[in-house]
Amino acid sequence: MIEFDRVNVFYAKNRVLKDLSVTVAAGEVVALIGPNAAGKTTTLRTLMGLKETSSGNIRFAGEDVTRLATHQRVGRGMVLVPEGRQVFAKFTVMENLRMGAYHRADRKYLGRDLERAFDMFPHLATRRMQRAGSMSGGEQQMLAIARGLMSKPRFLLLDEPTLGLAPIIVEEIARVVRELAAGGMTILLAEQNAAMALSCASRAYLLESGSVSLTGLADELRDSDAIRSLYLGH
Repeated sequence: MIEFDRVNVFYAKNRVLKDLSVTVAAGEVVALIGPNAAGKTTTLRTLMGLKETSSGNIRFAGEDVTRLATHQRVGRGMVLVPEGRQVFAKFTVMENLRMGAYHRADRKYLGRDLERAFDMFPHLATRRMQRAGSMSGGEQQMLAIARGLMSKPRFLLLDEPTLGLAPIIVEEIARVVRELAAGGMTILLAEQNAAMALSCASRAYLLESGSVSLTGLADELRDSDAIRSLYLGH
């Protein structure tokens, strides 16, 4: 579904992605793991058209989308749940979710999809009319993911969804990712929490300084000495 082919990206004179190639097949969950400033967020932002490439190509479902604007990529089914949640703090949970569906043509199904979101995130169901800014960080992260799902994405990009959250919330987010995967959702998951990411993904890429230093099946990487010593704490 996604081919990120030999992409280079610069911030000023600093090359932050270096001939980076990443693929994600339809229905697959792929993890991008690695330390802070490895290039994970830049990869997702570039996929969404929020950061321009200096060279390389991006194809989505066989179409070259390298030069498409962000709203055009969203229209094709690509959705990013950004780092830091970025919910609309002054609006209610219900209003945030409805904003996630702003570009959809099938408005008659919004009620059904809202209820599906609340089934997936029971915490949100009891806070439908609560302002998003008054909720905990974990609840805001759940809302951010649910808002992204309201657009009915073909390809979901999750940027550090467990950053700064308590372990019980991390497990809740992991449960949702696995549930989405079981339903056939195509997901690219960028995470510093390698244990969580590898527990959800079928394959993974280890990014270091804007390049892939290791790739393989998630189970194999979880058992590799390099990953275990650097990212899993044993």
